[in-house]
Amino acid sequence: MLWLVSLLSYIFVQTLGLVIAFTAAAILLYVILRKFHSRFAAMLSVLVLVGISIFFYVPNGLPQGFEYTAFLTTYGPAGSPALPFKNVIQFFLHFNSFEKVSDIARDPNDVPPPITRTATTTDHVSITAKEVISELAPGVYQNFWTFDGTVPGPFIRVMEGDTVVVTLHNDATSLHPHTIDFHAVIGPGGGASVLLAQPGETKTLTFTALHPGLYVYHCASPNAATHMAHGQYGLILVEPKGGLPKVDKELYVMQGEFYTTGTLGKKGLQIFDTRAMLDGQPQYIVFNGRTGALTSTTTNAMRVNVGEKVRMYFGNGGVNLVSSFHVIGEIFDHVYQEASLTSVPLTDVQTTVVPAGGATVVDFTPLVPGNYVLVDHALARMDRGAWGVLHVDGPANGDIFRGEQQQMAGH
Repeated sequence: MLWLVSLLSYIFVQTLGLVIAFTAAAILLYVILRKFHSRFAAMLSVLVLVGISIFFYVPNGLPQGFEYTAFLTTYGPAGSPALPFKNVIQFFLHFNSFEKVSDIARDPNDVPPPITRTATTTDHVSITAKEVISELAPGVYQNFWTFDGTVPGPFIRVMEGDTVVVTLHNDATSLHPHTIDFHAVIGPGGGASVLLAQPGETKTLTFTALHPGLYVYHCASPNAATHMAHGQYGLILVEPKGGLPKVDKELYVMQGEFYTTGTLGKKGLQIFDTRAMLDGQPQYIVFNGRTGALTSTTTNAMRVNVGEKVRMYFGNGGVNLVSSFHVIGEIFDHVYQEASLTSVPLTDVQTTVVPAGGATVVDFTPLVPGNYVLVDHALARMDRGAWGVLHVDGPANGDIFRGEQQQMAGH
């Protein structure tokens, strides 16, 4: 509850300071003008000042999460990316209705097993859109908008040619409509117009998975960028007929950005910063929903053994930045560039570029034990949270790597 108090105090102090400043300016203006003009003229000037303040200065002085949509000019086809002030009021009125999730991070080990059948079938996929409260960083809380209560949403696995029946339920506690745009769908909006569900509603989409590949899915309820910047994205794998080459371990990782009015590390419940999103300046850039989600000490730890073939399904939820995905101390044996599973994969790759709203599949085989750090190789982003750790167990291999190792921060 202290983080809610922190947010309220932030709003109160910033707003109160603005009110005091305008009040002092109005009084000073009245006193000065009263010496030279009538009371009516002085009061009229003060009213003009107050009016100008409300319509021009207040939108820039109040917390940035409380956007005055009339003063935010954008040119997208959907509504404003700003959250209307009434939504903020509703958030506080319904605060106790939101589920408080202890860990928002999706387990990277939670990948459905490879498909072994040869015939196509009908796959039934059920997803719940739910708005929850959880930690983005230690002591920093966020109103996450999720698929199935985690970021990213569930990893979906189907086969080329399958009929997929998707049922989306928007939890009754949600304050906003939600939907899903599947990049794997051929059809208007990737199915978003069919699945658009108001709080409490359930909608169903049926599509045929025509193209193999690894595809992003995300909420596309207007404004789509705002929904994605709250955590609503995931991956769907359409396996090619005959499947992929076998590996020993599969992992699921997605990069995402979060835009808060509080500066990096500011404690308490944070307000969404629309202007920062439009400017592409996130405070936090993370893997799987929060800082520190993928470390060797968490319950979601990624652990493999020396000599095991590892496949990592990596997606970029964006909404703005391109990721330069790299595993420190490893070289990718194969990279399915831009997640194309029917093209010949690249070999012996150090870093691969993953666009916002895109994905990649990388295979590699660790030969030396130790901790291997996953990064976006725009390395300043590590300090905003974009890193994780893959722990490799097994015997040392002096023929490949030897020397006295020193402890390194973050490893």
